[in-house]
Amino acid sequence: MNNDRTTVNHMKPTVLVAQSGGPSPVINASLQGVVDACCAFPERCGRVLAAWHGVEGILQEELLDLSQESPEELHRLKHTPCAGAIGTCRYKLGAHQEQDFNRIIDVLRAHNVGWFFYIGGNDSRTPDIPFATSLIIWAS
Repeated sequence: MNNDRTTVNHMKPTVLVAQSGGPSPVINASLQGVVDACCAFPERCGRVLAAWHGVEGILQEELLDLSQESPEELHRLKHTPCAGAIGTCRYKLGAHQEQDFNRIIDVLRAHNVGWFFYIGGNDSRTPDIPFATSLIIWAS
């Protein structure tokens, strides 16, 4: 990992998106919305990465570079059933999982992540997710 923050700060921040929970008809449409919004602000957003199977993909550093996909392929997302495009998981983060949070922070730093989008249903809004987000922001 490059700890030279002066080098990293000159690059546009990377966007990371992950999905959580059960597959739904709109989960990939939400993913396409994130990608489209990031593409609309190229001066603020660098690469767009997707975590393969949600938080588990972040923990295992299995990240897909959606920036390498053609616009035609990305526009198919809203018609892709379930969560087949980047996968999802039901892995629960809790305040007691310090090792997982440290790993997430390491992965975010390694990829210069400045924007994190988490798509999911009710189970994705557990009280520990804001805790995790605060921890990640604090560690940045």
